[in-house]
Amino acid sequence: MAVRNLDAGRNVKEAIHKEINGAKIDVMQLDLSTMANNAGVMATPFMLSHDNIELQFATNHLGHFLLTNLLLDTMKLTARESKREGRIVNLSSKGHRIVYGEGNPFDHINDESGYFPRFAYGQSKLANILHANELSRRLKDEGAEITANSLHPGSIIMTDLMRHHGLIK
Repeated sequence: MAVRNLDAGRNVKEAIHKEINGAKIDVMQLDLSTMANNAGVMATPFMLSHDNIELQFATNHLGHFLLTNLLLDTMKLTARESKREGRIVNLSSKGHRIVYGEGNPFDHINDESGYFPRFAYGQSKLANILHANELSRRLKDEGAEITANSLHPGSIIMTDLMRHHGLIK
């Protein structure tokens, strides 16, 4: 088990051993200093998430945004206590350049009538970049020892990410 508090982890290990005789459990102290937001889908047919948000935007951006916000205070504390700089990396894509042509690209996220899978993907990747840039600015302003960046991972043709793309079968 990866734990922040070794004593609490050992207590859980003992409780598990009482329930499951012979269970093999290792307890290791691990801090939370680095986060890589990497989950993603690409060029999917129009679908809404369980929260009624276009699936690519929900998966590629909002999930990362939520996870980052839920863990950010812990990351700040870890950076302060360990005196090691924390890092948050949002995987984006050079596909961020391919977005809906006019107006604010985020105005019609759930608009099925004008939906184009590659534009929606680009929109979600643009949101990753904007999030990392704004988070970096805010962390710097408050003096937190955490950097936030976005990056393009390079060519990823041989993964399942492009299964809806059409050019790759």
